[in-house]
Amino acid sequence: MKLHTTTTMSLLLFLLLGSSCLQVSMSGSAFCDSKCSFRCSKAGRHDDCLKYCGICCAECNCVPSGTSGNKDECPCYRDKTTGKGSRKRSKCP
Repeated sequence: MKLHTTTTMSLLLFLLLGSSCLQVSMSGSAFCDSKCSFRCSKAGRHDDCLKYCGICCAECNCVPSGTSGNKDECPCYRDKTTGKGSRKRSKCP
């Protein structure tokens, strides 16, 4: 009987912790979704902009204000690059 009680308590604790982690990750996603939606609202390649903005937002926890520029507001977002050497360019829109 004691094993059953311990197992039940462990399962309840696991579910409680799991649901709180899920809620935090969903709120972070909502933040990035709304910020990137505005940031990419005037982009010519809207889907690509949303994809890369979302990646950068998740890693940096910020998105510069406006639809372009202002990258100094978020150094992590500004400094992410793709490629190497002369082919290096900004990863985040």
